Amino acid sequence: MPTAVAVTSPELVLPSPDRHTPPAAILQSAEPGERGGSLDRTLAEIHTLVEQHGHVLVVHPAAAPPALVHRLHAARAALETDRLALVGVDLPPLGTALLALQLRQLSICDFSPGVLASAARLLAHYLHAGAVLGSVARLDQVPVGLKAHAKSWLPGSQFAVLARPEPQLVRLSGDQDPGLKAPGFPTRLVVAEGGLPAERVTGALARAWHVREVTPTKLPAASADWWGTSKLTEFAAAIPDISVLYQLVSSVRREECHWCGLELIGDRCAFCAAPLPPPGERGRRALPATRPAPGRLRGREPAPALARTAPAAAGRALPAARDPRLAPALDTGAAPPGAPQAPAGPTGGPATGVHALRPAQREAPADWGPHRPYEDPPQPPPPPRSRNPRP
Repeated sequence: MPTAVAVTSPELVLPSPDRHTPPAAILQSAEPGERGGSLDRTLAEIHTLVEQHGHVLVVHPAAAPPALVHRLHAARAALETDRLALVGVDLPPLGTALLALQLRQLSICDFSPGVLASAARLLAHYLHAGAVLGSVARLDQVPVGLKAHAKSWLPGSQFAVLARPEPQLVRLSGDQDPGLKAPGFPTRLVVAEGGLPAERVTGALARAWHVREVTPTKLPAASADWWGTSKLTEFAAAIPDISVLYQLVSSVRREECHWCGLELIGDRCAFCAAPLPPPGERGRRALPATRPAPGRLRGREPAPALARTAPAAAGRALPAARDPRLAPALDTGAAPPGAPQAPAGPTGGPATGVHALRPAQREAPADWGPHRPYEDPPQPPPPPRSRNPRP
């Protein structure tokens, strides 16, 4: 079962370009209005997706309402699961929908959930998102100069704005090319027409960018708030070929998260949000590939069981000596000449177990006399009395 890609609004779902791309899961509880806003419904929806797919990626705009983002984090904490990744995307609404489509296309590949979730930041760098606006007076997502701000009040003014990957603003005049920086690779252009006609985007801009395919779609409702005006035509261009996307993601070096153990690309895990340690500390902080069992502290393994073999003390092997001159002294098979014999056990054989820990009894020397009873040692003489006693 592929990793599920969920979105917070049906307007962030673009139609699949082929029959192999899985559909996106829509969180109904995340929609504004009477149907949404319930934490219980969010818990139920996410729990069902996790049980069905194993891992879930929730793609939401970074400019989403704070109540929605807090509800998603509260659901993740209440479920106590590390199989839910909350991917906040700092893109316009149409660009966010196009990025979610690319993640859906890659979910059927052999990428692990950690790599797929981390690929969102990589794919966002190759996505060009912009719009043709009738006014930039309320635009705060892209830097607007004082001259452009003043000309936006003139009737009939139009501006071509590129928000990602590099901000750019150009005032339009006539039917000429807007002059926006074109991507250096073939793209698919998705266009959503609002209060302005889309001929300038589908004509001059598409020819200048060498677009292979133009796909019209419905304008998301959040686009007017994001761009600061309702008179606009939004567009987004991205890599259309899934084989190119696969090569792009698979060419990045993979690392292992030192906290949850999932694979990742980049400098941060998308599931547990743990940053990648510096290169000099990755070997010391890395955990084993196996994940800890439920109910066990992360990063701690149980102590190895003691070997219950007999004999306990005398039969234990000694480590090999580094100095060859010490090898005969550490040989347990034969004792060196002149060494005391091992103590005998209760049956007459070599002592094992507790008997081996007792000191060996030494024979008495030949010059010792007969046994004499114990005598108290001589006491010192009392001190002499003074000749001048006290009166």
